[in-house]
Amino acid sequence: MAERSFAKEVLKLRLGAGDTFDGEGILAITKALLENGVGYVGGYQGAPISHLMDVLADGRDILNELGVRFEANASEAAAAAMLAASVHYPIRGAVTFKGPVGLNVASDALANLSSAGVTGGAMVILGEDYGEGSSIMQERSHSFAMKSQLWLLDPRPNLPSIVKMVGQGFELSEASHTPVILMVRIRSCHVTGSFTARDNCPPPFSVKDALASPRSDYKRVVLPPESYLQEQDKIENRWPAAQDFIRRHAMNEHFGPSDGKIGIVVQGGMYNGVIRALQRLGLADISGATEVPLYVLNVTYPLVRDELLDFADGKSALLVVEEGQPEFIESDIAAQLFRAGRQVALHGKDVLPMAGELSGKLMLDGIGAFLKKAAPELLPAQRRAPNDRVDPAIPDLTGAVPERPPGFCTGCPERPIFAAMKLVTQDLGRHQIAGDIGCHLFGSLPPFEMGGSTMGYGLGPASNAAFDGGGEKRAISIIGDGGFWHNGLSSSIGNAVYNKSDSVIVVVDNYYSAATGGQDVLSSRADNPAKSTGHPIAAAIRGVGVTWIRQIDHTYDVPKMKAVLHEALTCAYDGPKVIIASSECMLNRQRREKPLRNAAIREGRRLEAPRFGVDADICTGDHACIRLSGCPSLTLKALDDPLRDDPVAHIDQSCVGCGNCGEVADAAALCPSFYRADIVHNPGRLEAWFNRLSARAIAALQRRREARRLDFAKG
Repeated sequence: MAERSFAKEVLKLRLGAGDTFDGEGILAITKALLENGVGYVGGYQGAPISHLMDVLADGRDILNELGVRFEANASEAAAAAMLAASVHYPIRGAVTFKGPVGLNVASDALANLSSAGVTGGAMVILGEDYGEGSSIMQERSHSFAMKSQLWLLDPRPNLPSIVKMVGQGFELSEASHTPVILMVRIRSCHVTGSFTARDNCPPPFSVKDALASPRSDYKRVVLPPESYLQEQDKIENRWPAAQDFIRRHAMNEHFGPSDGKIGIVVQGGMYNGVIRALQRLGLADISGATEVPLYVLNVTYPLVRDELLDFADGKSALLVVEEGQPEFIESDIAAQLFRAGRQVALHGKDVLPMAGELSGKLMLDGIGAFLKKAAPELLPAQRRAPNDRVDPAIPDLTGAVPERPPGFCTGCPERPIFAAMKLVTQDLGRHQIAGDIGCHLFGSLPPFEMGGSTMGYGLGPASNAAFDGGGEKRAISIIGDGGFWHNGLSSSIGNAVYNKSDSVIVVVDNYYSAATGGQDVLSSRADNPAKSTGHPIAAAIRGVGVTWIRQIDHTYDVPKMKAVLHEALTCAYDGPKVIIASSECMLNRQRREKPLRNAAIREGRRLEAPRFGVDADICTGDHACIRLSGCPSLTLKALDDPLRDDPVAHIDQSCVGCGNCGEVADAAALCPSFYRADIVHNPGRLEAWFNRLSARAIAALQRRREARRLDFAKG
């Protein structure tokens, strides 16, 4: 069950020539693929590009009608390997995944693909995950394009530019026999707009055609001596062909006057930020007309030397707007200008930050600083002054506003796993714990603080290999079901079996690849008509040689979870011990059940919904339950009791009724203040009568108690 359904939106993929397409960036990319005769598509989900896989899955009927093969690949490596279909056949293929981690996983396949070269257009649609909204280590994809010589496209973030670049990207790939990367940033993925659609085009040469007439060419096999010749082919033929195509088809764009004292060279994806900064400086209007010449690199690799030198001609200074580090583009431009003997002052990271996302303020300040150095006469008077205006100080709110680090969702089935681990730690002491990529990585944060490293998707147990040396305490590693099927079965579980690892591995099975949007995996319980699901993780683990396996099908049973962890850490068995902790992702469960529940209530059907609470009269206010749970719905409430200064625990309306708080309190032998109340919607007549009777009896008892209470105010 994906995070979001695009069942309605995909109908726009049927629009034909002359129709106006309105929608989001990801949907526009899919439409562009179909308009340009793609023969096969695949990929692996990951922000900010996850929804592209969801769109493709929801649009499967349209793809089938056109004869387009779609596959949700097991990993980025599998997706990149799929592009091998374009090596010998004139089939256009596209795959998508998250960068740069996706590029890291796919690097072997992509390096071989680039070496062999392609016949049909091959495109990697890469969700560039750089900046403050990212969930990964901060690296750029540019270096990978340079390493393996893949042409890197970075279109301006508007729908017409993105759609145009999809078509030109395929053509560039075919003209230079080189795969291309279409890099779309977070804003590009979710930007909305419109463009004039074209008819969808079935692939001129399909995968069925390829199967009917197989081809092979040993010159495209990556083996010596051909691999040496392929490297020469890159430099002598493919590179010049790519530059010639980029120049002839004007893939890079010029805006503003044809001449000028200064100019700005900008990555296509940064164009909107530059124009906005120029608008605020009074040097561009709302439609984008600029007084400062702009050279927009919709293709950031390779650079086209002649275009660059033409743009620099007659200018005394250039600013390179490049997000992130190292400054690959700036260094390349500096080398090109030096070799050509051009005396142009080059600015970039001297006025813009070396690392980090180029926010609106940073862009404004950087371009302002460049203009002050190179063309102060263009600046407004107040910015031209020696003592530049001082912006209002941003107030420091750290003391007033508490930090809100990422964490588990309300009702998350992974929360009780870490609560149980914390309870075991109290009994057995701290253990070496390694985490993995996925929701369970939030366990490294307060209040749990379990797991101090993450080395890659599915590599949690492998990252603990150095600690499997038979020490006093066993190491614990955590891996999710998504990471397990992505890379973990062989690289982590198989590795542990082969090396007879005396460690504990916790496989968190929440039925989906939850961290990437709730897509199904092999072990999903969902009945997916297009995929094969329902394959137990335990069977796969047993198949690679694990014999000590414990399956827990209800992670909210904290006492049981604690007991199994204790057993794994203290038993005499010498070998990998695997605990499979299974419960459905609460977000996906709520997405499925909440509409059904609301419909039942509207239709007048009887329905019970559990609600949990804390009895304020019993709660001691020590907040141990919060330290062992951390649920967002478990908060604090001050009492109107002058004899009780400390706030007590309180469960707010965001509670989803998972019961974890009560289970934790029971397992830790905390105060018995938690209670469960079942709310009955549309009760029967007998229930309604009994409820009224109970309410009257309770009200009478309350009045009698109030009457007997001493009132010192009356003397």
